[in-house]
Amino acid sequence: MVSEGTQSLLCDVFGRRDLFRDLPRIERRIVAWGRGAAAVELPHSAVVISEEELASRLEAQAPPQAGEWTVHASAPLPEGVVMHDFGSRMAAAVAVESAGGACWVESLERGWLFLIPGWLIAVGGGPEELLPESRVVAAQVREIRGAAQSFRAWPRIADPLCGPRWLACGSAAMAFDPICGDGTGNAVREAILAAAVIRAAARGESEERLLAHYRARLIAAFRRHLELSLAFYRAGDGGAWWDGEIGAMERGIAWCREREGRFWYRLNGFELERIDA
Repeated sequence: MVSEGTQSLLCDVFGRRDLFRDLPRIERRIVAWGRGAAAVELPHSAVVISEEELASRLEAQAPPQAGEWTVHASAPLPEGVVMHDFGSRMAAAVAVESAGGACWVESLERGWLFLIPGWLIAVGGGPEELLPESRVVAAQVREIRGAAQSFRAWPRIADPLCGPRWLACGSAAMAFDPICGDGTGNAVREAILAAAVIRAAARGESEERLLAHYRARLIAAFRRHLELSLAFYRAGDGGAWWDGEIGAMERGIAWCREREGRFWYRLNGFELERIDA
């Protein structure tokens, strides 16, 4: 699910106003969050698109040329890079038949469910474990189609995030909990910053300062994500499962605070300019 803000960002970056044309739209969000909470309906604006379909729509774009720099958007990362994990929750996605036009979110004793037209995501356990506990989402699922595919759903970040003539970007740099739904938008913003760093280095800016700025910006973004996720998890169902994940995110926030750095530049369009200039 791609939010309206991320749609606008991608359309601007690629100069494609038609990028999300003719896709299923999400216009309502129904949320039952917290122990015994009633479902609340809110307005929403998003589209549903698979990673494969989005990549296909962007296929005609020329790949960026990084010159002497290496941008790591997937594994493997340079030797010595460690991925720090702040949680242990797994998720499972499965194709379903459900009502269209809305997304549904529900917290449970041992996790939460997220339903959009055509897909169900279960976090904390498989659909077969969590759906029987559901008061709200289960009633919207008409049929499960096929087997669920599991993936890691806890926040994680690479350390270091960059080094001499290389940058980690996208899922190679960090991964977000799907609760906030901004992983795609954040990856695009990271790519904009990475490209700006490389261009600034080419025109003679200090590589040391550029890398320090890149590192500081990504750590700040990861901390903001953890803080936002933490607020959702603290308001969840409560209990041992929630407490364990909350503790992991609190450790992640402390990790970020210990590594906070100075912002040496600001983006002006797609270019970096020195803050003290």
